[in-house]
Amino acid sequence: MKKSGILLILLFVALFVVSQVFFTVHQTQYAIVLQLGKPVGGTLSPGLHMKKPLIQTVEFFDKRIQDYDMQPTEVLTSDKKNLVVDSYFKWRITDPLQFYRTVRTIPSARARLDDVIYSELREALGRHTLTEIVAEERGAIMEHITTEASDLVAQYGIELLDVRIKRTELPPQNEQAIFNRMRAERERQAKQYRSEGREEAAKIRSSAEKDRAVIVADARRESDAIRGEGEAEAIKLYAQALEQGPEFYAFQRSLTAYRKSIGNNTRLLLTPENEFLRYFE
Repeated sequence: MKKSGILLILLFVALFVVSQVFFTVHQTQYAIVLQLGKPVGGTLSPGLHMKKPLIQTVEFFDKRIQDYDMQPTEVLTSDKKNLVVDSYFKWRITDPLQFYRTVRTIPSARARLDDVIYSELREALGRHTLTEIVAEERGAIMEHITTEASDLVAQYGIELLDVRIKRTELPPQNEQAIFNRMRAERERQAKQYRSEGREEAAKIRSSAEKDRAVIVADARRESDAIRGEGEAEAIKLYAQALEQGPEFYAFQRSLTAYRKSIGNNTRLLLTPENEFLRYFE
């Protein structure tokens, strides 16, 4: 029993010593050895390595590309337009020793990168108009920001790979102002269209009235001509009738006069010798 206990203790001590002396660096990692908080040696390559137990520790860093989503920020363009920009950037550690000496941890590195890129973003976007940022020169602006920020963060052992804008929006107050301006513009266009429509309607109405007047005048002239021809024909017929039978014509005219002048309750004060009564004799 004593020998088994001693063996277990020795095995435990051996495992502890091995865990304190040997360590493995993965392919996706950088590793540096720290002695009393200070780097010792250079960057370790992937594989199995040794360190002094108790007085030395190992710091691991991810060598893969990392991305960081920045908080949306409001910038002022060169044409005095406020713009809310939502962006992100990709970066990676290239010099672990320099990285540890300057920023030490990933959160600190992200904070430093955020400050640098935000400053470059505001400065670069402030030199361009809203249209250039949104459509015309967006790619060139992002490349310029990436280049400028890369030079600034290289001192931290960091390589900045890309800076991109995910989305651009207008501030809420600007959106309302633009909406009001668009509505006013649409109302102005609607009034213009209504005015042009009324003007066109007046022209059409005036043209129709003119055509109507011409048609009515032509119809009246033709009617007067036909009426005149009819009256002339009637006069001609009356004249022919008078020539053929003057006495009969006079008799017919008298009957017509009697029919029109004598009616119910009609009283005529005439002498018996009156010409009007000669056919009553």
